[in-house]
Amino acid sequence: MDVTVRGDTIALFGRLDGRSTAQVRDLLHQTLEQHLDVVVDLSHVDSVDVTGLTMLAATSKLLEREGRMLLLRGCSPALRRVIAFTRMRSLLQVEASAETA
Repeated sequence: MDVTVRGDTIALFGRLDGRSTAQVRDLLHQTLEQHLDVVVDLSHVDSVDVTGLTMLAATSKLLEREGRMLLLRGCSPALRRVIAFTRMRSLLQVEASAETA
């Protein structure tokens, strides 16, 4: 997984899975030390497994308790469906795409 951090946005490239989750979690926590809210750009992510989704949901829930937010940007239609039809929909904030806006 390749990662680019610009300000409050973390852009991911590749696969968000069990092998890359720790790396992404560490970057999220580093970014959250400097910014109130964080955007995770998934536009260039090939796939996300349950480990990756669980890590994002847990981080989002923790931030929500603190009055902060984790926003997912660039979710594929398939990922949007997975989030919508699971309990993840109440835990994850997904930015509206041009298609759904």
